[in-house]
Amino acid sequence: MDKPLLIGPFSQLLPMTNLPVKGSLKDVDLLIIENGGILVSEGKIKEIGVYEDLKSQDVDVHHIEGQYVCLPGFVDSHTHICFGGSRARDYALRNAGASYLEIAKAGGGIWDTVTQTRKASQEQLEVGIMDRSKIHLQNGTTTIEVKSGYGLSVDEELKMLRAIKNANTKTSADLVATCLAAHMKPKDWNGDVAYLDEIIAKLFPAIKAENLSQRVDAFIEESAFTQNEIESYFGKAQEMGFDITVHADQFTTGGSEVAIKFGAISADHLEASTEREVQLLAKSNVIATALPGASLGLGCAYTPARKILDAGGALAIASDHNPGSAPMGDLLTQASILGTFEKLSNTEVLAGITFRAAAALNLSDRGTLESGNLADFVVFPTDNYQEITYHQGGLKPTMVFKNGIYVCE
Repeated sequence: MDKPLLIGPFSQLLPMTNLPVKGSLKDVDLLIIENGGILVSEGKIKEIGVYEDLKSQDVDVHHIEGQYVCLPGFVDSHTHICFGGSRARDYALRNAGASYLEIAKAGGGIWDTVTQTRKASQEQLEVGIMDRSKIHLQNGTTTIEVKSGYGLSVDEELKMLRAIKNANTKTSADLVATCLAAHMKPKDWNGDVAYLDEIIAKLFPAIKAENLSQRVDAFIEESAFTQNEIESYFGKAQEMGFDITVHADQFTTGGSEVAIKFGAISADHLEASTEREVQLLAKSNVIATALPGASLGLGCAYTPARKILDAGGALAIASDHNPGSAPMGDLLTQASILGTFEKLSNTEVLAGITFRAAAALNLSDRGTLESGNLADFVVFPTDNYQEITYHQGGLKPTMVFKNGIYVCE
């Protein structure tokens, strides 16, 4: 067996350990290891500690010159980076004052992306995923959730999920696929419930047979699916062994209640959540996921992140990278801006894009730097971790390691 590899030293090593998944966090609670190092063996972390102490062991060394801060690799727990086409026209119309309905009538909206995604081949979708994943990876995100949902038929959803699975073998980042066949009501289908019944009867078994996803999502909203329409859908998904996640409370409330009822892993968006929903979420084990990219793209309110944390809830932060409402896709920029508007501590922001985001994907082997976890970490060119959120995404990683391997800069 090869010797363990010692990587470092880092001016500051932030393992993000010994912090709770739920509730508010203060910066004084943040563990900072000065002149730290990471001992890697077979793609996993063997040990972390002071670099010189670890160097005294029988190890190979990857010595890093200069002043750097090391963090766990970021986890983006909600994206839609499998799609065809662009919605730049929608963005221009929205900023010029057009409503969602007006844009849809002009040929825009989600259905525009559905049309363009259906026209794209599986290979073209794979290339798009890999290109976007590379950018995410360069920005420090080593695990990326990717949804289907722009196919809205059995065959087209399978095309998207197969593209995600294949892209996962061709990128250094880990891609976590989610079935979002219940994204909106297909315009070319008569009967909303009948569509969902077909997805249950034909798509779910195919997903299981090909191991394409372990997660099922749905958009509960007046413009998508009602609570009643989705409850039996989620029930069938759970019977088949899928984890549940929900697009909830984006414009109107109700979705978070469904998430809690079904013990969903996460409820995402929550911009419309009131004090009632905040308290219900805080009392549950559902991870509340803020999507500041959608707020920036739509010009609407942010998820009430401060209230959720103060109530004792768990808060993850994701990019919602998609061609319509959140085209930026820069997780650190968005999380830093959310921190400014919602008055989040640096520790709360960093937790939201590391171990709390991993929890939103039901993953326990990443998001913290500790023995046994994947050796996924990101390195910034500074000696003070506070500079990272201070620059609001302007300070980019110098190095990104995935499974202990240097993958990009």
